[in-house]
Amino acid sequence: MREAHAHIFQLGRSLTMLDCSNCLSRDELLALVAASSKSCAQHEWVLAHSARPEGWDDSRWPSRLELDHASDGRAVCVWCFDYHALAASTAALAHAGIQSDSKIDRGIIELDSQGEPTGVLYEHAALALWNSVPEPIAEQRLTLVRSACEHLRSLGYTEVHDLKAQPWLGPVLADLQASGEITQSFQLFPLVPDLEATLATCPQWASSKLILAGTKIFTDGTLNSRTAWMLEPYADKATTGTPMMTLDEIDEAMLVSKQHNLPVAAHAIGDGAVRAVLDSIERTKCTNMGARIEHLEVLHPDDVPRFAQLGVIASVQPCHLLPDIEALNTAIPDRLDRVLPLRSLLKSGCVPGETLLFGSDVPIVRANHEDSIQAAVHRRRNDMPESGAVSIDQSLTEAESIACFSSR
Repeated sequence: MREAHAHIFQLGRSLTMLDCSNCLSRDELLALVAASSKSCAQHEWVLAHSARPEGWDDSRWPSRLELDHASDGRAVCVWCFDYHALAASTAALAHAGIQSDSKIDRGIIELDSQGEPTGVLYEHAALALWNSVPEPIAEQRLTLVRSACEHLRSLGYTEVHDLKAQPWLGPVLADLQASGEITQSFQLFPLVPDLEATLATCPQWASSKLILAGTKIFTDGTLNSRTAWMLEPYADKATTGTPMMTLDEIDEAMLVSKQHNLPVAAHAIGDGAVRAVLDSIERTKCTNMGARIEHLEVLHPDDVPRFAQLGVIASVQPCHLLPDIEALNTAIPDRLDRVLPLRSLLKSGCVPGETLLFGSDVPIVRANHEDSIQAAVHRRRNDMPESGAVSIDQSLTEAESIACFSSR
């Protein structure tokens, strides 16, 4: 079985972090941070993932002051489950040098009524803080990558695609394969800025089971953060999202990758981002070379047939629908028919397991393939009534869904 969208190193790190996925309120999250802080030295960071405020009765993130109190002043970083937003304590903000007047391109620093940071950061501002967290050393990286691969193997995945592969990941995976510690095959997609560094070492580690398969770009944010790039404004916020790249930058990434005969895999969640990527593929003549669009959670009907027409792979993670239902109903209640149009993609010529691929985006959500099958077939969570299904006419059969995980 193939996991077509994973983040191996981040999965390894997440296995060592606090898991907030079961926190049903802000108070429960703060209690988890407080309990963990008691076993941490004062200088150690408290790292957590999978917070989902959108699913709480009160969807406000914990403030930096609340995190300060819960952690007794420690540096705290709590990621939203989508890894596009986080909440940080005062010590964490200070460590990253983030203040009320900080300017971070394509990043959002939330401010309170007094003009001070609340601790909530979005997109590149969140990344700026995360990049200040002490990095694991080489030996720790090896352990984390091994743990992540073992976790994925336990779920039945024999092929894994890493969609933000660090330049050092190829050599580490090659060593683990050579020692027999891991048995899966891998396809790596480094960020375009990391391509040259990856190419420099590629001859030392590439093999039939470890392939440099393409490059990765991020063109927008997420629905939960209202940073996904939409064609029309959100219903609950006067914005069409936050493009993470200009049209020229998307074209440049396509052409740089094309020079090395590599396709681009583009993170594009909103229908505006998906259209921008499809337009770029057409404009730069990167058709029929394996270009991929990752996520495409919202897709305008006019763009559905363009995937087959341009030879573009739709790499989808239906499991995202399950935690996103509340956000969808609030953010785009008038456009739910555009959400994950899987049936329409098949009818237009996409082929399960070839040009329609399923993955999880682990550790954004768990890597259990049954979650994506649940979402693709039933279009709702198990605990919801049938009336809560999102665009049930776009559902697939169980057999079609399983085929989207099949490695060929």
